[in-house]
Formats: sequence, structure tokens, C-alpha cells
Amino acid sequence: MAKLIKWSKLSRSRLLKLIECFCLDIEASKTAVLLRLNRNTVNRHYTLFRRMIFTHQLMQLRLFVGVVEADESYFGPARLRGRPGARRRGRGTFKQPVFGIYERQGRVYTEIVPNCSAHALQRALRGKVDPKSVVLTDAWRGYDGLVDVGYDKHIRINKAQGFAKGRAHINGIEAFWSFTKRRLAKFNGVKKLFPLHLKECEWRYNQSLPTLKASLFSLIKSYPLPNIC
Repeated sequence: MAKLIKWSKLSRSRLLKLIECFCLDIEASKTAVLLRLNRNTVNRHYTLFRRMIFTHQLMQLRLFVGVVEADESYFGPARLRGRPGARRRGRGTFKQPVFGIYERQGRVYTEIVPNCSAHALQRALRGKVDPKSVVLTDAWRGYDGLVDVGYDKHIRINKAQGFAKGRAHINGIEAFWSFTKRRLAKFNGVKKLFPLHLKECEWRYNQSLPTLKASLFSLIKSYPLPNIC
């Protein structure tokens, strides 16, 4: 904590309040008003925290096991400025595709992918999910061939026929996508820092405020701060 105080040049009490605002997910503009700080100062700290979280989430990645849900989603504006046409969603748009893995009652992992072809999705899945796991996906053709690459327990949900087959569903990863899109809507677009915000959503998902604060304090102790360590 002492290293962070030296780096930030804020008092300990002011820094603790800023950390709490971050964990409460209060936007930088509102935090600046609440704490009477310069907006750039708050952004500088928030970006540092997000870089800590991004590094932490990547380092924590380990094999997903058990019942695993996989799905893709799309982030970005419904249409691009200067391109007339109806507002469109999902595949065939200019939105950024993202692939996600959700371990039942456990962790979530996201990865920005170039597209949602079978090649791209298989590459994102392999090495992260134990081949012995039960893998649940929707019926998108990008998930064709998972059995051929070792995932023999692949169950597909055709949403045109229903959203579940008994306990087979992908409600967990879809709930995460919903949480992520609601959260990012507060920031009116995060093009430049989108990868950081995406990993931050992983970190925040299904976590209480005390857990988030404890996790962030732990990261602060171990993270090498700029121009100090």
C-alpha cells in the first residue's frame, strides 16, 4: 500500500476511498466529483487497477472441468456512423466477437476472437477445457467438429426448439454476457480499453464487495507499480 501511495501522491484515506469507489463500480467522472479529485487522476488509478486485474485474470487461467458452457457474443454499436441501414445484432455486423467459457458454479473466461468460425472457436476452446468435460453450446455451426478434436461429450442446444434439454443449457454464460453488457453500457463505449473492461467483468462477476476489495488489495501488494519497482 505504501508503494501505491507514493506512486499516486494521494493521502492514504483518499486512496482508500478511491479504491472503494472502484470496487463499487462507480464511474471515474462520478468518483472525481465525490472525492473532489481531478478526473485524470481518477482515470489514471482506475486504469492501473484494471491492468492489475487483466494480468491477474490471465495468470489465474487453469483448465476448466466438469460441466462447461461455451458461447460467443458481440460487443459494439448496433450500426456504424456513416453506414445507413437497419440496426443489426450479432453475426454479420461490425461488432467485436467475443468467446466465453463458463464452468458451472465456478469461473468464467473470455477471449476476443477474430470471428466465430469453427477454426477460431476451436482454437479458443482447446487447451482451456478438459476433454473429459461435458461441453454445452448452442447450435451455431462454429461449434461443428468439437467431437472430432476430442470433446466427445458435446451437447448442443437448438434455441429454435427450446432453451434447455433438462439440465443441459447455456444460461450461465448467457447470464454473464447480460451482466457484462449492462455494466459496459454505463461507460458509453470502451473501444480503447475494451480488453481491460472485459477481464474486469470476469473478475467482478458473482463477487461481493468485500471479496472484490480483498482481491484488489492483494493485487496492489504484488503488482510492480510504474517508476517505483
